[in-house]
Amino acid sequence: MIRWERQAVPAQVMQARTAGLFFLVLLPFARAGQNPATSQLPPPASVVASGNGYVGNEACARCHAAIYESYRRTAMAHASGPALDSFVPADFTHKESGVHYRIYSEGRRVWLSFDRPGDPEAQGRRELLYFIGSGRRGRTYLFKTNGFLFESPVNWYANKQMWDTAPAYQSDREIPLNLPAYTSCLHCHVSGMQPPMKGTENRYPDPPFTQNGVSCERCHGPGAAHAGTTGANAAVANATVVSSIIASSTIVNPAKLEPARRDEICMQCHLEGKVAIERAGHHLYEYQAGENLSDYIRYFVLKGSQGSSSIGAVSQVEALDQSQCKKKSGDAMSCTSCHDPHRSPSAEERVAYYRGKCVACHGVLFADKHHEDHPDCVACHMPASPSADVAHTQVTDHRIPRQPQVSPQLLQDASPQSFAPQLVPFYSVDKPDVDARDAALAWASLAEGGMKEAEPEARERLSKAIKESPDDPALLSSLGYIEQKHGATEHAHQLYQKALSLDPGLIDAETNFGVIKAQDGQVDDALKLWRSAFQNAPDRSSIGLNLARAYCAEGKLFEARNYILRVLEFNPDLTAAKQMLKGFNHVPPSCSP
Repeated sequence: MIRWERQAVPAQVMQARTAGLFFLVLLPFARAGQNPATSQLPPPASVVASGNGYVGNEACARCHAAIYESYRRTAMAHASGPALDSFVPADFTHKESGVHYRIYSEGRRVWLSFDRPGDPEAQGRRELLYFIGSGRRGRTYLFKTNGFLFESPVNWYANKQMWDTAPAYQSDREIPLNLPAYTSCLHCHVSGMQPPMKGTENRYPDPPFTQNGVSCERCHGPGAAHAGTTGANAAVANATVVSSIIASSTIVNPAKLEPARRDEICMQCHLEGKVAIERAGHHLYEYQAGENLSDYIRYFVLKGSQGSSSIGAVSQVEALDQSQCKKKSGDAMSCTSCHDPHRSPSAEERVAYYRGKCVACHGVLFADKHHEDHPDCVACHMPASPSADVAHTQVTDHRIPRQPQVSPQLLQDASPQSFAPQLVPFYSVDKPDVDARDAALAWASLAEGGMKEAEPEARERLSKAIKESPDDPALLSSLGYIEQKHGATEHAHQLYQKALSLDPGLIDAETNFGVIKAQDGQVDDALKLWRSAFQNAPDRSSIGLNLARAYCAEGKLFEARNYILRVLEFNPDLTAAKQMLKGFNHVPPSCSP
């Protein structure tokens, strides 16, 4: 009997940032000569706006030269760019897989090569196009395979000064070359990101982003109307800005926003939560500074467990919210109370700089009596702890404990829990009552992530949410997956069918509906669904394996072999695919190795 592969349904859940790239808290750029953005100030010129009103950092530099000079040396300004601008060579062997990796430059291009001695099938190279991460925690690179954008299987870990495979893949025995570069990662490292092509998750227009790093306009909004525009897009750009959320001004000053809107500018990238759900019809990457972040995404955290005091690797906001400093200061305290987005203190300045931030609230008299021989407040009250979900990495404790903890737990436990979970929305200022849809999808995400205790709640909430929103494809697909797991295939069939009638491009629904069709003997229908899904997500090897096995069962070995080759194009070290290919290459060919 053929074992068909199902796909867990992420619905509109943001992909976990810590599964691959993780470099949001970044180091002040130390090699200023290697990035075009660090060149001398551009000469005055007319400002040409993009269709969405963005004009780039250089337009800001014309009037804000000092801030521009300072900001271009910060970590955020250098969170991404062309691979050659931040080339770090690598040459190491991953012990668990036995794969030898190299990152090297050749001419004006950067390459990743991989090979396993004695295994001629596990060798090749990929051209690295972009870097992600400025280097404090680490750095990785992006490459394309047949137009689809992927993360490098290896990362540089700054804390340990070492190369290793990507987070969560240290123990893998196969080469992870099919790690999609999701929008959730790019959104927080690049500017001017172009959305992926319709129906796909990681096939972006070329180039995938138009500005390196985190640009001025990520925090200040589109600058076309403020700077003045020229070109064919000027009218459109200005109209876009004028009709935006700050109609009375042409640029956003976060310090002048109401506290919630101010804080959400940082939250968009520095809050992880346990689950993040994109709102119906919206994406996080569409958010602009000054808008209501909860119109685009809702964050959920676990309460009533040991996890209530544990923080994710990019959840500085959640940690700060638990601090006594924030609780007592309220809206008067924000990220910018301690951090200047426009500059990063040097190593020599660091202790005095942050002590000054503490003294601003606690007073000079207190500071003079409080361990005056140990001026480094951060060392005691914001200790760094090894990260549990991102290998070789440390996390700074933004809870600001009064007394240093021996073993602070800074990360939410991603493993299945033994308690009755309580999932609540985080930071519900404007919308205390979360709609049924978002909560249901959040619970479904917990269940699909392995938390069995969440499954009954997810099933019940999804059923109720569908009564309120019967035409929501994400709800239908998520409930379909749970029903399918529990053997309620007839109900799952109905749910998938309706979901796909509303959104024909749902990859997970197509995949799982195909499994039901194949199990019912409707192989032609299954093949049609899987072909569509695999075309838009060729990195999902399980779909290609389903296609190959189905064609094998029908005796169509030529078609089966072509799909296995397609699987291996994106995932060349997949054991199951390599074994099937051996069978196809036999004389006579066979579906068995």
